[in-house]
Order: sequence, then C-alpha cells, then structure tokens
Amino acid sequence: MELLELFRNFVDQMGITSWFQSSFEWQSIVMIALACLLIYLAVAKGFEPYLLIPIAFGMLLVNLPLNGLMESPLGTQKGGLLYYIHEGVSLGLFPPLIFLGIGATTDFGPLIANPKSLVLGAAAQIGIFMTFLGALLLGFSGAEAASIGIIGGADGPTAIFLSNTLLGGTTEGSAMCAIIAVVAYSYMALVPIIQPPIIKLLTTKEERLIKMDSNIRTVSKKEKIIFPIVVSIVVILLVPSCAALVGMLMLGNLIKESGVVPNLVDAAGKTLMYAITILLGISVGATAVGTSFLQLESLYILALGLVAFSCSTAGGVLIGKLMCKLTKGKINPMIGAAGVSAVPMAARVVHKIGLEEDNTNYLLMHAMGPNVAGVIGSAVAAGLLLSIFA
Repeated sequence: MELLELFRNFVDQMGITSWFQSSFEWQSIVMIALACLLIYLAVAKGFEPYLLIPIAFGMLLVNLPLNGLMESPLGTQKGGLLYYIHEGVSLGLFPPLIFLGIGATTDFGPLIANPKSLVLGAAAQIGIFMTFLGALLLGFSGAEAASIGIIGGADGPTAIFLSNTLLGGTTEGSAMCAIIAVVAYSYMALVPIIQPPIIKLLTTKEERLIKMDSNIRTVSKKEKIIFPIVVSIVVILLVPSCAALVGMLMLGNLIKESGVVPNLVDAAGKTLMYAITILLGISVGATAVGTSFLQLESLYILALGLVAFSCSTAGGVLIGKLMCKLTKGKINPMIGAAGVSAVPMAARVVHKIGLEEDNTNYLLMHAMGPNVAGVIGSAVAAGLLLSIFA
C-alpha cells in the first residue's frame, strides 16, 4: 500500500497529469507550439538564431506545467531559476551590458567619415514617435504608448530597458513588458523579411542601382578615440536619462578603439555579450506565459510594433530619397532603411538588395553609417521618452 501511495503521489506531481485535470490551459499549448516554430525558424531558416533560440527555449520552459522556474520567493520558499535570471532585466542590468558588447564590436568609422549618416539614423526613429501617438489614440497610457513605440527602433535591449523602467512596477505592467520584449525581438529577427518589400515599394529601380562613391575617407585612430568621449559628453548633457545605454555603448567602443586593452575587448564583445545574450533571451522568453501573453492587448502591441518598425524603415528611405535629390544622385536612398538600430542586420539587407539589382553594387559600408547612427538614435529616443514619463 505504501508503494502504491508513493506511485500515486509521483503521478500527481507529473506535469502531464495537470494538463488532464482542471489546471489544463490551452494557451500554454499554443505558446509551446509557437516556441517550437521559433526554434525551427532559427535553426532551419537561420533567422537570428542567437536571439531566437534562447527566447524560444525560455518560452518553452515557462509554459510547461509545474516546473516553478518563474515562481517568486515566498517566505522560506526559494524562487525559480528563471525568476532570478529575470531580475537582471527587471533591475535594468542586462540591456546596458548588451550595449557595452555592441560598442566593443562596432566600428563607428563609416559614421565619422560621413556625418550625414546621422540624419538618416535620426529619420529612421520616426516610427517610434508616430506609433507613440497612435497608441495614445487607442487608449494606452503615456508610459505604455512610449514603451510600445520604442519597438520601432528595432532595438530589443532598448525596448526592454525602457518598458521595464516605465512599466515594471506592477503585475499588469510586467505582463506588458513581456509582450513588448518578445515582439521587439521577433521583429528584429524578421528584419530580412519585413524591410525588403518596404524598400522596393518606396524606391525606383534607377534609385536602387545608384552606386555610391567607394572612396570613403579613412578615419584616423585619434578621431575614433575622441568620438565616443565627445558623444557621451554631448548626448548625456542633453538627455541624461539615456546615460546607461549611451554610456555603456561608448565605453565599449572606447576600449575597442584605444587598442591598449585587447583582453577587455574580447571579454566585452565576445564572452560577456554572448553570455548576457543567453540570459537576456531566456528571461525574455520566460515572461511569455500563455495565460497573460495571449490577450487582445498582445495583438494590439503586435500590430503597433509592425507599424512602428515599418514607419521607421519608410522614414529612413524617404529621407534617403530627399538626400539623393539634394546630392543629385550621389546617395542611394536604400541606405536610409539601415537607420533602424538592428546592427548589422539592416545594413546587410540593404547590401543584399543592392547586389540583387547589380552584383557590383556594394553598399554595406555606406549602410553601416546610418545603421550605427540608428543605435545612438534609438537610445536617445528612449532617453527622451524616459525623461517625460519616468
């Protein structure tokens, strides 16, 4: 009898048992299927596997029953593993550390050589503010609208940083943060699918065939060292609330360009960034609990995020077209699409389209200028929204 009781207790503790009892939740099944789809896209199709694999697996784990991975500590009971990992997101630690790694792997040379790229990087942030206004009209609060709008920057860490700072203090806010994070990273992964139709719709074949001057000015080491220092001083004096993101981005770039701390460059750009990417990804996925994620509000955010990202891409291209006319055809307007913050994905998309039109048209270095400008632009936009609503 004792053996039978032990077996019965074991069966009662099984997750599959809960699915066939009153705790069965169809939303969890849907989220598990969605997680498997994302893993398939990452592995089989190569859609940003560094992002999608940890996000999807976190989503898979948290929707399996009775594992307690996201349970918060209660009394003497310890919290779950993913709960403590997610504290790095809640406390605002992971996004700035990701920016440190981005800075350590980013060459700002194309931007320094062609400062006009800043205009395209700024233009590609228009989707953030257009969607912010649209979300306000749909009834979202100012903080919620700001958190949704930042998806248009195509910058997952920035979206996480802003939404958790503005909304993370309540249960409902935390649920929205989870949706925003998953949507932001999903659209980042889908850059190669979303951007090409918009670029081709807004440009003519003649514009796409424009070859830009291959003689890009060589940027000196002194300029590259001075740049992160000057940007940090100027930007943080103007928008202090973006100091965490911009400061870490420029610190990473400074240690790279200084040339005297190669071990720190390797640690920040490789070891630290990839480790934080795993932790950030799995904790983002772990917030996508089916019962809170599959709500009508999620569909609104999904749609608004697409609008934000599309408008940002279109804004960059349209300003690129204007600059093309002003320079009498010296600028290929497609590079404006790279002004979103998805580095270097957006620049690669522009380069690929250029090669499809003419296999001798190399646009990657020209597109990298707006692309890295977009990283700065999205951080500044987040700082502006944070200063208004925090």
